[in-house]
Amino acid sequence: MTVTGKGFDETVGIYLAYCVMPKLGQAPTPCGGGANKLGIGDASIWISSNPPPYGSGLAIAFKGGGRFTEKLSVTRNIGKFDCTKVKCAITVRADHLRGADRSYDTFIPIKIK
Repeated sequence: MTVTGKGFDETVGIYLAYCVMPKLGQAPTPCGGGANKLGIGDASIWISSNPPPYGSGLAIAFKGGGRFTEKLSVTRNIGKFDCTKVKCAITVRADHLRGADRSYDTFIPIKIK
């Protein structure tokens, strides 16, 4: 699935991921792809225009205007969770540098049949 976004604050990194819908006020988890520390996952993407040094080559920079277009893998299962039985969503959240900041959370529910 191709996901596009625009108008994001380019000074704040985000995670774009396919996750089980969290309880209100909680971070989305679990997510397909996990933390994607190798930069090769297809269900979890780190987008940041100013990552810390260890993020070089892992994070994808925003395009101008806080835009991105990325492909995410959407599957029936996320770990042991069956998305035909629990709510799953394409999610955006602030990256680990602002891990407790819920103000960037966005959820787009996905219906799996």
